[in-house]
Amino acid sequence: MKKIGRQVCLLATGENNPRNGEGAFIRLTDGRILYGFTEYIGDSWNDHAHARLSGVISADEGETWSPRRVLLECPADAKNIMSLSFLRMKNGDIGMFYIKKEQDGTDKLLLVRSSDEGENWSQPIACTDCLQQQDYYVLNNDRVIMLPTGRILFAAARHSVYPKPGKFLPGEVCFFISDDDGYTWRKTERELRLPFPDPDGLQEPGLFVLPDGKIWCYMRTGLGTQWRSCSEDNGESWCDPYPDRRFTSPRSPMLVKNLGNITAAVFNPIPHYPGRSPAEPWGRTPYTCAVSRDGGITFADADLFALEDDLSNGYCYPALLAGDGYFLCAYYHSMNTGVCLHAAVIKKIRLDEID
Repeated sequence: MKKIGRQVCLLATGENNPRNGEGAFIRLTDGRILYGFTEYIGDSWNDHAHARLSGVISADEGETWSPRRVLLECPADAKNIMSLSFLRMKNGDIGMFYIKKEQDGTDKLLLVRSSDEGENWSQPIACTDCLQQQDYYVLNNDRVIMLPTGRILFAAARHSVYPKPGKFLPGEVCFFISDDDGYTWRKTERELRLPFPDPDGLQEPGLFVLPDGKIWCYMRTGLGTQWRSCSEDNGESWCDPYPDRRFTSPRSPMLVKNLGNITAAVFNPIPHYPGRSPAEPWGRTPYTCAVSRDGGITFADADLFALEDDLSNGYCYPALLAGDGYFLCAYYHSMNTGVCLHAAVIKKIRLDEID
């Protein structure tokens, strides 16, 4: 498997900063690129530890990056804020979606808007006010999409909370829609579940619009492969989920995006097979990029490339951005710590590397 790309940025951890990652890119109106990410502050990298949203900017197509700055501080009534997605709104604002982890262990999915290219942010809009129950919701980074109609859509994994603190029931995927540029939201009726009992369920979903207008939902599982569902009515209803055996996978998320004339799927192929021991960093290794030449309909075996091939390290939670003749890919790198959720790496990949 050919290795592609070169590292252009490392958001290294350090004292009082044990974890950086789960970010997203957006192109600013002056041409610069903003990469926003979750910056953990304190001595713990745990998902529920203290974190804020920070960012770095490139003015030269990803070759060099500014010092980091805070985009949004964690409010006093939250454990943290994390896992952001950017979206250019219909009115020109930048929308930043993120998770707010409440003190009671539940999550809110929030949207803030910026009319000055990320310098200042509005008061948050709750994307999940339509819910009656308080559950644990997972909206991964770089996941919110806008359909050609202007409808905004994202998928989230809902985990009902056990009576025992810190324990959650298997994931069920639900869908949230806004038809007024993000100001109000509703949850669709259909939720996706595995057709049999499983401790993980369906987790960490993402969405991709196929050339015929169908929306493909891909979902992490503990069953050795990503699972798949599709919608033919702009996200209102979904078919029963089934295994997508093109994308073997441990318990790790995938990301699919259009990048100019290609479609890229970034994921960990499953590392467990006879004769090979599971790698230390949670099986999330190596890191691969599958390329589709027909808008995500097919992915040929010959178009599978390695972003990372050091099996002693783990890699996960990607973000992607298309450039002119290249694309950027950011993700967690364990950096020989044995912990996948560690430092953020940004790689620049020339499109001629995959010709």
